[in-house]
Amino acid sequence: MFVDDRNDSREFFLRVWRRMQAGEPLEPLERIIADVIAAHPEYHAVLARPDEARAAEFDGRDGRSNPFLHMGLHIALVEQLQTDRPPGIRAAYQAVMAAAGNDAHAAEHRMLDCLAHELWQAGQDGRGPDAEAYLAQVRRLVS
Repeated sequence: MFVDDRNDSREFFLRVWRRMQAGEPLEPLERIIADVIAAHPEYHAVLARPDEARAAEFDGRDGRSNPFLHMGLHIALVEQLQTDRPPGIRAAYQAVMAAAGNDAHAAEHRMLDCLAHELWQAGQDGRGPDAEAYLAQVRRLVS
């Protein structure tokens, strides 16, 4: 999912939500986003109030997590699995999924913790994400 900023990202999610609600046909990327939205009913109320969703900070101070960040991480993982980038992520996912009792959503959430940690660490260190470090974290989930 290629967007330039937070507002573009939120608008993309909100547009897909509107199209889902209207029963409109979706483009392939929109279908991926729709699947992620469907798997997160806890965020539907946020998407149903677009003006509030656009303005909300979701900085954690009020105890709410950022639904757009969370769903965006899911989308990043889907894209990683589709392309097997970093190399080996698809096999690692299969192992995590088996360990999670073949519950794909639970496996994704475990992996998202690794992805979020690596992205946070990269930001703290002022560097790009380290694909090998990320993959090693995912592999440790089942070791």
